[in-house]
Amino acid sequence: MDTETTGTVRRQTAERRRDALERLVSERDVWVSTAHPEHGPHQVPLWFLWDGRAVWMCTSATSVTARNVREEPRVRLALPDTFDVVLLQGEAEWFPDQVVPDGAAEAFAHKFGWDPRAEDGAFLYVRVIPRTVRAWRGEPELRGRVIMRDGVWLE
Repeated sequence: MDTETTGTVRRQTAERRRDALERLVSERDVWVSTAHPEHGPHQVPLWFLWDGRAVWMCTSATSVTARNVREEPRVRLALPDTFDVVLLQGEAEWFPDQVVPDGAAEAFAHKFGWDPRAEDGAFLYVRVIPRTVRAWRGEPELRGRVIMRDGVWLE
């Protein structure tokens, strides 16, 4: 695959970072991949909020995702476009709906028009501060796709 067949012009790291951050602000859904030592891998799409530093999601406290992040906090997140790829990796921290930081819960409710804290049943907020971010558009950008390493954005 090359730029003649894909129309893709290879972006520099700074442009990939800017584009990834714009998508983290504007997108609604993220694929969340978790695993459990006894039950194996699990993947599900969830609504998410980017607060400028971390991804916030919310799920039922009894969901497979909630069970998995309690046992194994390492997660991978992927925005839903398979050509304009943004993958994040980090460790999940979880907060029961009644002890989640107010600012995060209010921002989540504002973005989606839904406040899990007002629902019947328990919910778990999950925060992931990325340690690694990869971004690429097609084969021309596979080289240099890491745009964050060890929690630091690359230049």
